[in-house]
Amino acid sequence: MSDAAPLRLVLASASPARRKSLQAAGIEPDVLVSGVDESLVVTDRAEELCLELARLKAQAVLTRLRPTDDERTLVLGCDSVLAFDGEILGKPADSADATRRWERMRGRSGVLHSGHCLIDIVAGRRAEAVASTTVHFADISDDEIASYVATGEPLAVAGAFTIDGLGGPFVERIEGDPGTVVGLSLPLLRRLLADLDCRITDLWTKVAPGNQTVEPLG
Repeated sequence: MSDAAPLRLVLASASPARRKSLQAAGIEPDVLVSGVDESLVVTDRAEELCLELARLKAQAVLTRLRPTDDERTLVLGCDSVLAFDGEILGKPADSADATRRWERMRGRSGVLHSGHCLIDIVAGRRAEAVASTTVHFADISDDEIASYVATGEPLAVAGAFTIDGLGGPFVERIEGDPGTVVGLSLPLLRRLLADLDCRITDLWTKVAPGNQTVEPLG
């Protein structure tokens, strides 16, 4: 890839956590929110649901982009759901819903599934997969649940929790890639890039200290 057109990654997600994960790994993505109505996909399989939504998000953003000859554009769609107690849990409907979930989840475990769909615009090729991680929740008190829900954070994320934010203390341990729980698995992204004959190192950038200028790594 070093002699080919430079790589551009477009993240089809409004999630700040996903963007921060990429930035921490040396990747500065462009962000375009897909606007996909997640209620359109109905299935009782968590892996199928998150992958189909990731695919729809990537395809929705794809239609708004125009490929150029001087760069190679990749679009990444992601979606996450929690499989818990035989149910598929996305974002809570409201504070009461988030409270009920935590009352059920505390002291127990669930599986967080994150679907990833990577599309190479010019080549018209696609690579996709689901990463899954088991999450063990702490047996937290009613007061802790009330305080956490009051922050509003659980309302914005699948499963009503985070591990990289205020919800971190309420997760005892995980079995799998922490990035999956955040919503983007970097090891899986590396493998998907390889499936499209790309290297994750070709997406590395560097940020000059004190400002937001992003320069390609030489």
